[in-house]
Amino acid sequence: MKITYLDNNATTKVAPEVYEAMIPYLTEDYFNPSSMYEPARQTGDAIAEARKSIADALGHVDPKEILFTGCATESNNTAIVGSANGNPNRKHIITTAVEHPAVLEVCREMERNGYQVTYLGVDRAGNLDMKEFIRSLSQTTLLVSIMHANNETGVVFPIEQLSRITKQTDPSIIFHTDATQTVGKLPIDLASGLPYVDLLSFSGHKLHAPKGIGALFIRRGTRCRPFMLGGHQEDGRRGGTENVPYIVGLSRALTLAMERREEDEARIEKLRDRLEKELLEKIPSVQVNGHDAPRLPNTLNISIHYIEGEGMLFQLSSFGICASSGSACTSGSLEPSHVLRAMKVPFTAVHGSMRFSLSRYNTDEDIDKVLEVFPQIVTNLRKLSPYWDNERNLPRADASTLVQ
Repeated sequence: MKITYLDNNATTKVAPEVYEAMIPYLTEDYFNPSSMYEPARQTGDAIAEARKSIADALGHVDPKEILFTGCATESNNTAIVGSANGNPNRKHIITTAVEHPAVLEVCREMERNGYQVTYLGVDRAGNLDMKEFIRSLSQTTLLVSIMHANNETGVVFPIEQLSRITKQTDPSIIFHTDATQTVGKLPIDLASGLPYVDLLSFSGHKLHAPKGIGALFIRRGTRCRPFMLGGHQEDGRRGGTENVPYIVGLSRALTLAMERREEDEARIEKLRDRLEKELLEKIPSVQVNGHDAPRLPNTLNISIHYIEGEGMLFQLSSFGICASSGSACTSGSLEPSHVLRAMKVPFTAVHGSMRFSLSRYNTDEDIDKVLEVFPQIVTNLRKLSPYWDNERNLPRADASTLVQ
């Protein structure tokens, strides 16, 4: 069965060009870059070239401001815990209620260690309340950590404005953004477009590099203590032998993404918009989560009232269609999405969310298949729902009271 893959916010296919760039460092050029002989020095040069390429792609920042990590989760942990360890006199952190668990769980651990954490809410569209954000800033604030775009809904937060307000309030407050879903998808210029961002995290496997490689931008002068101790690697900021082939792969993937970004964005957004429009036409009682907010061009999060997301996923999988009901990192949980709960998605829909996330490898044929299969899946599942009037193809008149 041909796979139709529409879960690219969870992970992406490794681009052929990235794989080809990595192969020499998995075979002939396997040397430890810390060793002193000539072949190892050339391997070290490959890391330096990759670091410069990534720095250029992010706005021609200093290559020394790029720290390689194992994933975005490590980058987020390093940003938050490293900032706390480097600035022990401040004990207040600001984040949002819709962050990825790689930020939320770290913040909860910080609370257990005596820190005060403010979790900013969002409105029904997924937008932050700017007034609430401004009120939350204080003289004790150590760090603001707000994602660039939400992994479930694709809602994009105004990071330039948020970081500027932060620094204008107190230049000593560190500003971090988890840009895992935006690097390679949106233009990011840390030199001029986002000059007030101190720390920025991202991961390779969201932009057609392999799993197991990430990076953290650390602006010069930002006090962020090392998180992983060991050898002298990464200028002493992260112990452990560098993952040379994956670093090279990340660099190649980001270069490709930036070269193709405008073309990919226009084509992917057109596919996403067609999928959204026709699903809304074919399926009654649905809502698009984040529809009234700026969104990533590749992401559609849709809630189907009165049925469960797990059943839809199972049925889609039987047709070879891969999608998601939320974050891949919480897929084993029976709890509804914390993001949709924060957006006050109705109880009738919060368990029935589906996320379709596209990449450059998706085609019109992929969209055709979903449009052919998914409406019938919904119809079949609703026939089993006690809240649905099958004759009228509408919710029962008393459905809203039955689900309370």
